[in-house]
Amino acid sequence: MRRRTSQSVIERNKELVAQIKEIKTDHPLWGYRRIWSYLKYCQGISVNKKRIYRIMKEQHLLVYPEVRRKAKRGPLKPKPVASRPNQFWGIDMTKIRMSTWGWVYLTVVLDWHTKEILGHSVSLQSKTDDWLNALEMAVHSRFPSGIREAIKEQRLFLISDNGCQPTSQRFMMNCSLLGLKQIFTTWSNPKGNSDTERVMRTIKEDIVWPYDWDNPFEFEVRLAQWIHDYNTDYPNQALNNMTPSQFYENFSNNKEPVLT
Repeated sequence: MRRRTSQSVIERNKELVAQIKEIKTDHPLWGYRRIWSYLKYCQGISVNKKRIYRIMKEQHLLVYPEVRRKAKRGPLKPKPVASRPNQFWGIDMTKIRMSTWGWVYLTVVLDWHTKEILGHSVSLQSKTDDWLNALEMAVHSRFPSGIREAIKEQRLFLISDNGCQPTSQRFMMNCSLLGLKQIFTTWSNPKGNSDTERVMRTIKEDIVWPYDWDNPFEFEVRLAQWIHDYNTDYPNQALNNMTPSQFYENFSNNKEPVLT
């Protein structure tokens, strides 16, 4: 039989419960680990992870895994592992349903080492130009003074699937002109571009699924703000609970950030 929480503990947790609920309102699919990380590293609140778990369990705020829907996969080829920024970028597309507009297509470029979203494009069609727009934004964001000299000694690889956009002649020609080396995932191997696929899921959990979007232009404005917050305000456990921007800045200053 579980012991009831005392009134003194309830009073002590009242402010923390309000803070957790406020975060969950904006991010309903965040689990207790990410809530704890955000409270500790972004809001400066020193709190134990187990305490956050207990509170969220009592308030029925935990997120449980969908075991029944978990995909069953056989042995797959390992994906590349980035050891520095601007070593492996991933590019991918997903589609979002607008109730009266139909499908809207989102293309994203991600730095696999820093987890930064460097470029994106929202369009009513998914054509080569839309992929190039996202890639151009990423290049200008990371290399404002020019890319070819910046990656002259250390190559930059762009990882994508085998879709018609990244394999089109014009896209491949532009990658060659920029000095990017393309890598294509093997067939039926989603793990090959898993870092980019994972950030797509984060976008859907945070800004797509919780809302009933009906205006692609409003969505595009909101997405741009979300990407800025993701890069500058969301701690990432894979980055020692630093934000992507903090991790990149730390690497630029120290050259060798330590991941534990």
